[in-house]
Amino acid sequence: MDLNNAFLDGDLQEDVYIIVPQGVNTTKTNQVCKLMKSLYGLKQGFRKWYEKITSLLLHHQYSQSTSDHSLFIKHTDTSFTMLLVYVDDVIIAGNLLHEFQHIKTILHSSFKIKDLGQLKYFLRLEVAHSSQGISLCQRKYCIDLLTDSGHLASKPVSTPSEPSCKLHQDYSAPYTDVPSCIRLIGRLIYLTNTRSDITFATQQLNQFLSSPTEKHFSAATRILKYLKKCLGQGLFFPRDSSLSISGFSNVDWAGCLDSRRSISGQWFFLGTSLISCRTKKQLIVSRSSSEVEYIALGVATCELQWLLQTMSQLLGQGLTYQTSCALL
Repeated sequence: MDLNNAFLDGDLQEDVYIIVPQGVNTTKTNQVCKLMKSLYGLKQGFRKWYEKITSLLLHHQYSQSTSDHSLFIKHTDTSFTMLLVYVDDVIIAGNLLHEFQHIKTILHSSFKIKDLGQLKYFLRLEVAHSSQGISLCQRKYCIDLLTDSGHLASKPVSTPSEPSCKLHQDYSAPYTDVPSCIRLIGRLIYLTNTRSDITFATQQLNQFLSSPTEKHFSAATRILKYLKKCLGQGLFFPRDSSLSISGFSNVDWAGCLDSRRSISGQWFFLGTSLISCRTKKQLIVSRSSSEVEYIALGVATCELQWLLQTMSQLLGQGLTYQTSCALL
């Protein structure tokens, strides 16, 4: 669903004044306008809108998730309904269509919504439904990215980065158009939502946004050529998947040539479906390979705790679990 003019629905508790808009005739000088409702461009706009929709959902027996404050959940004896709010867009999921219609009626009477039907396209994520499961991809986003960067007709390559090439802050010629390079890497970062295969290569490029060189830009274009080979690749969530969470963590030692810090990665699966993937440089310089392994394991454990807490709230019950780890 899309909520019409969401930021105009916020109620202001404090006094906010604005300059009299052009075209409004005033009889006195130095007059101002006092706002009675929120307004687009107002610093409090998003906060007031969020407060209003939160209070409305809580009033209708929805509970707010403690692990993700934009997630609202309602459990009854026979139904389960979940609302995910992103600014003025709302996704509804659950097992009872009657509750869907009920909450839509409530939201429409309060905010005026636009019902977009079954979820197919959301924040440039393409959603495909079938009897086997749900798939997510960003094929159109990939095509737009290749078109805007002029690589739609490029020759594809089989890997997102060269195995023998390790990026660092070298002394090669600086790239002249820094803003375009930053935009390109930023768009690649957003693409990692469904493309875990380019996560590490994109993380490597993200370190050099302040002063990219020709070598860094060449590495970014290689990722584009790799995407040309597999535009529609994404994530698949089978409907018969189990609810068991399994995670993996790995790390190198002193992998960054500039700072000698290590780079760790983690992957978590719900059944056979990838639900979390991350590559990040560690915050400190470790003095042994065992130390970096324990740091990476600690970060992965924090992610696991968050996933377990979210799953527990979605299922409406406490979860019991066992953990085991191995340092390789």
